[in-house]
Amino acid sequence: MAYYQATKDPTTDIRERTYVPELLHGLAVTIRHFMRNLFFPRDTNTDVLHRTGTSQITTVSYPEEKVTYPPGYRGLHRLVPREDGKPRCVACYMCATICPAQCIHIEAGEYETTDASADSRVIEKFPTRFVIDELRCIVCGLCVDACPKDAIRMDTGRHTPSEYSRSGFVWDIPRLLEGPAVSHPSDPWLKRPNSERPAHVHLEKHARIGEGLVPLKLPRPPTAHPVRTEVTSGPVPVTKFLRD
Repeated sequence: MAYYQATKDPTTDIRERTYVPELLHGLAVTIRHFMRNLFFPRDTNTDVLHRTGTSQITTVSYPEEKVTYPPGYRGLHRLVPREDGKPRCVACYMCATICPAQCIHIEAGEYETTDASADSRVIEKFPTRFVIDELRCIVCGLCVDACPKDAIRMDTGRHTPSEYSRSGFVWDIPRLLEGPAVSHPSDPWLKRPNSERPAHVHLEKHARIGEGLVPLKLPRPPTAHPVRTEVTSGPVPVTKFLRD
């Protein structure tokens, strides 16, 4: 099959100046792809790079077909519950402070010393309101790294679903609190039965900064030397510090 060879100087060829050959070539390519995708079945493999067959359609028909997320995908936030069903959050505001998108809003309350739950009596604060605006979140994971109580995680493996209003993307505690209960040996409610100060000095698994450290031996300050000041008689006074 002979192909049309375009000239190097389009101004000297009437066929190049009218764009007819290139127009027909483009229409032929479009019709060829259209007929192939119309009469041949489409491979439904969600990994579009490994699809086989004559049809070259790479469309994923969501939500009937969902792309498999990579193993390192974080997913949406969730608040981790305690054994009694309450969130592990102690309202320290560290996640809200470190968030670069400022999408976390927390309002704190205080547990009463007469609280019926022994786990709550040893905790000073708890979140009365914990809200995350999923529209503003950039999924950086800094809130997970900053949390000292393992109270927030991003391991759900889900992305933000679609909503009809902006208020649907603002998630509160009932929607965030999910997953199995988590407890750690350093949890205060596992250390003692009440909020009274223990008689012994107990160091937790993660010791606080400065506990058990050897005192630093700072060098002695140098002895003060007598300083003599001389000022020249020039237009700009200059001070010289001489050491004996």
